[in-house]
Amino acid sequence: MTSVLVDAPARALSIGSLELDAPVVLAPMAGITNTAFRRLCREYGAGLYVSEMITTRALVERNATTMRLITHHESETPRSIQLYGVDPATTEAAVRLLVEEDRADHIDLNFGCPVPKVTRKGGGSALPWKLGLFRDIVTRAVRAAGGVPLTVKMRKGIDADHLTYLDAGRIAEDAGVAAVALHARTAAEFYSGEADWSAIAALKEAVTSIPVLGNGDIWSAEDAVRMMDETGCDGVVVGRGCLGRPWLFGDLAAAFGAESRPVDATLGFVARAFRRHAELLVEFFDDEGRGCRDIRKHVAWYFKGYPVGGDTRARLATVSSLAEIDDLLATLDLDAPYPGAAAEGQRGRAGSPKRPALPEGWLDSREVGAEASATLAEAELDTSGG
Repeated sequence: MTSVLVDAPARALSIGSLELDAPVVLAPMAGITNTAFRRLCREYGAGLYVSEMITTRALVERNATTMRLITHHESETPRSIQLYGVDPATTEAAVRLLVEEDRADHIDLNFGCPVPKVTRKGGGSALPWKLGLFRDIVTRAVRAAGGVPLTVKMRKGIDADHLTYLDAGRIAEDAGVAAVALHARTAAEFYSGEADWSAIAALKEAVTSIPVLGNGDIWSAEDAVRMMDETGCDGVVVGRGCLGRPWLFGDLAAAFGAESRPVDATLGFVARAFRRHAELLVEFFDDEGRGCRDIRKHVAWYFKGYPVGGDTRARLATVSSLAEIDDLLATLDLDAPYPGAAAEGQRGRAGSPKRPALPEGWLDSREVGAEASATLAEAELDTSGG
């Protein structure tokens, strides 16, 4: 199958001083959007490619793992880093470090993570509930960023009864951020069900002076164009839809009028992309064994719907060398055509709705009390490196 090129007018996107050829952003994904994957996506398409989420405290303390995660390959431009923090002073210091040491051309703040270990301490998608804290973090981060564009990514809120995105969007706009992005689900929804694109449209109506980006259920270029047409948003943020399909960014670039070549996604094409990803991981880790261990989790995504037998899939999911990968790929019918619907649709985690893990009494007030302050201080002790 040759990827369908959607008939759409040429569209670019300005985020502060950044001029993007296509209104497309790669969403940060833990353990996925490292330098290797970002480079691979960039080889196919255009847009902005964001790092894995980086913990502000770990960055300020120069945790070795963190410093490795924020290092970009020389081919990566613009360089984009996403930060997670719950303390205004630490977030400000982390932003200042990136700017003063010229480590980023774009900085994003994460207020959308729904993972229990993050929300349990008041971080991620739980934090915008505390309006004053959210305002303080964003305002100080924008000030520290100076001329480097700083953006905010968030969710609709904690659950259907505790929505935060409209208030947070207006606060971020007033604070001087360069753009806001909305994953159109609540924390309670996690990645389940369908994203509520009407929320993106509502945010676009509320936030008028800066770009509004939409995120959620973009599995194809057609989905991206439809989201922009239906919601009026200025660009799209793509996460799970590109898992095992980095060439989606080529489809997106073409759909939005940027220069891009059509893809004939035969099994041979996919095998070469998988092999290239493994090669880049080996380079990133500077360790062939570790790079090959990391590519294992991508096997099911790359070969979804293709005629790759269970035994071969199992062996690809246990590879330990590039030579082993080459031998296994050589056994495939590389001329097998794109399988159509079997390879389309949702990929990656979905799960089911769940009650968000929150600090005790978090929802009692929209301001930060003494008990919540103690919980937040504990969250800032995390030096895991992302």
